This record gives sequence, structure tokens and C-alpha cells, in this order.
Amino acid sequence: MDNQDHRNENNSSYSYSYIRDGGNENTTWRADDNTGHSYNQAGSSYQHYETPKQKKKWFHGGGFKQKMVRCVALALVFGLVAGGVFVGTGYAGMKALGIDNNSKAQTSDTKSVSTTKVTGTTTSTKSGTTTSSDISGIVDEVMPSIVAITNMTEVQYRDFFGRVQNYEGESAGSGIIISQDDQYLYIVTNNHVVSDATTLTVCFYDDQTVSAEVKGTDSSSDLAVVAVKLSDISSDTMKAIKVATVGDSDSIKVGDTAIAIGNALGYGQSVTTGVISALNRGVTLEDETSGETVTNGLIQTDAAINPGNSGGALLNVEGQVIGINSAKYSDTAVEGMGYAIPMSKAEPIINDLINREAVDESESAYLGISGADITEDVANTYNMPNGIYVTKVAEGSAAEKAGIQKGDILTEFDGKEVTSMENMQEILKYYKAGKKVKVKVQVADNGTYKEKELTVKLGKRPSE
Repeated sequence: MDNQDHRNENNSSYSYSYIRDGGNENTTWRADDNTGHSYNQAGSSYQHYETPKQKKKWFHGGGFKQKMVRCVALALVFGLVAGGVFVGTGYAGMKALGIDNNSKAQTSDTKSVSTTKVTGTTTSTKSGTTTSSDISGIVDEVMPSIVAITNMTEVQYRDFFGRVQNYEGESAGSGIIISQDDQYLYIVTNNHVVSDATTLTVCFYDDQTVSAEVKGTDSSSDLAVVAVKLSDISSDTMKAIKVATVGDSDSIKVGDTAIAIGNALGYGQSVTTGVISALNRGVTLEDETSGETVTNGLIQTDAAINPGNSGGALLNVEGQVIGINSAKYSDTAVEGMGYAIPMSKAEPIINDLINREAVDESESAYLGISGADITEDVANTYNMPNGIYVTKVAEGSAAEKAGIQKGDILTEFDGKEVTSMENMQEILKYYKAGKKVKVKVQVADNGTYKEKELTVKLGKRPSE
């Protein structure tokens, strides 16, 4: 295959490979975007596979109109792919920097929630009694709560003569109907599913497709909430769909049954099953565009989480959502390593995203710093905390008045983790000038860092 531009004027699909850095303990993977090739440790290269998009064919199955797109070969995809997003055109997604081997099984009392009855057979063994269940009843109950999300973005590429060309890209993921009020239906998904969207559409269980908008995002946890106006949803669709039941992810154990539902490869809803393989897996992802890293303690499962499953549901045997499918680890030597964000960690963030309102730009807050992102790689190399390294403090700004200085590392803002300048700007959208908040900075002290808490009275954004 000849080396060529990564462009897709016909809306083709791409498969991305990653370069492996380091040994087995701290494996990292990175894409070689400059050449269009990706390399393994031995130096052999793998090119992207491209198949032009075929004419769309629509058919019914499982309640979804399913878009039949001829997809790329996935056999040589390496690394931790941001999970499950089905890439239509040119979306590089996120890549793995490392996987922490620490896992911990946690147990607690299960919340009192409604459950779905499941049929099954019981067998006795020397070690006890086990139940083999038919999960079709669970699937029937949960499918109306899962949606397919299509993200249209504007993509740029350079042609042979160096000219910048724009085209419209399309990617697809999944979402879970999580809440409803008098005006909106709220759907939770991954931040990487909706990032850089120019338009969003949601396809419900009965095939109705409606426009949607991003209500809020939290890049530090890779979570987002999408809102759909109830007035845009037909009465028949409202009868066909329902809000998902949330389970207690803190009560799950290694070995429990896991069920994954999502929009795999953009074909529509599909179901895979497996078990909970591990808990609290430390997985670090890096966004290839911004360089921002996200490290989360995730649920590991061998239930297949394929591209397009991002934002879909990981369920227990009672049909309750215990996780939000987010990523998969794919390697020729590795099988069955998918990851989901635990609902115990996601739920408070989701509620915050639903309830908070963005402030008008004329009233929005201003902190007054310039900074550089301290990625996971930088933090490990130089023994620094993750956050924003303050490179400049504006004279007379809220930051200067609070005592923030050049060289400090901003790690927390009003109880929220700060991971990057983009993340900080995202947080400030919801704060008005004049509000007082607590911030935490790490201050260098004889080769180490000491945490310092400051109170900031946010200023008003200066006119340009």
C-alpha cells in the first residue's frame, strides 16, 4: 500500500495503529501520524487500512435503523483505543500510555432498586451453587434506554500542494438515557464521543432520529451529558423509551456477570457478555489532539467493547447500569480487555453536568493565568504533580490577588480536579465573575512540592 494522506473525502473509515514504547511493566502506545504508518517494537510498520464508504443500506433490527458501512480491517490495531468510538472519518481518538496493575475488589450493601426477572437453570457443584441465566429478558428491558449518537465534525487536511482543505467527518458512539425533566431528556456518554461536534443526532430504540446538544462535558473523567428537547420527540417514541436504572458499582465483585450494550461499529444496538475481570484498574488515556491525559480507576471486563460502544452501558444481571463503556485494550497478544467508568464515580459528575448552567460570556469568570499542561509523561519524568504549570500571572488579576505565582502548579478548582488549560477553561464556563472559590496549588519547595489552598475571588473577563 502506498503512503498517502489521511483524508477521507468520501467519508471512509480508518483503523489506527499505535507505537509501543517501553517494556511490559509500563507499556505505552503512540500513533505515527506523520507518515501514515505505525510501528511495533521490532520496527516493522503497519499502514492504515482504507475502504471507501459504500452506498448506505438501511434495515431494521433490534429497533434501530442500522447503517451498513463497509468498515476497515481491525486485526492490526494496537493499544488502548478510546473505546469504543466507531470512527467514520479521521478521528484519531485517544491512546494508552499505561495500565496500572493494581486492582481491588470492593463490596458493600446493594441499593434497593427495581430488578428484572431472569429465567435460568441452577446446577450444584462441590464448591456451591451456580446459575446459568438467559439474559434476553434483561436485554428487552434495557434496550429502550440505549441510544446511538452521531457526531458530525469539521476536519482539515493538507493536500499534495500543502493547501488546507475542509471536509465533514462523521463518528458514532452510544449513550444511556439517564434522566428527564419538564423540558429535556438527558443522555450520558463519553466526552470523546461528542468532542468537537458541529452537530449531534441521537437515534432512539424505535429508529426516530432527533437533533441533540451538549449539555456539559468533563474531560478529566471522559464524561458528557447530551440533552434532547422533549418537544422534538414524538409521543410514540416517548412510549417506547425509558430512563435506565442505575446500579451500585461499589457492590460488584470480580467474577460477576457483565453485559455490554452499545452501537458497535455503528450498526446499531448489540449485546456482548462476559464477567467482571478486575476493579479499580488505573488506565491512562491521552487525547492525540490536545495531549491531555485522563487517568481513571475503571472496571475491567472481558465482555467485548468494540468501536462504537463508547458511552454504552455495562450492566449487572439485574439489568442495572454499573458502568459506562469507555475503552478497550487491543493487541495481537491480548484479548478480552475492555474498560468501563464505574457509576459510583460517574453519577455525581453526571448530576453536576445536568444541573449546572453555563454563564453568559459577558458575565463569565476570569482567573488570569497562562499555563502549560503537565501530562502523565511529564509528571512521571520530572516527578511533578498533574495539573497546570503556571507560566504567567496577569497583573491585577484574580489569580495574582489570591497569591498564585509563576511556577505554581494548579491542581484543583472549587473541588474539581484540574488536568489541563482546556479543562480549566471548560470549568470556568459555569462561574460568574465575583464568585469566591477555593483552589489548590502545588508549590515547589527544595525539590519537592507542598500543597497550598487559596481563596480566589474570580474577576471579570477583560474586553478584547
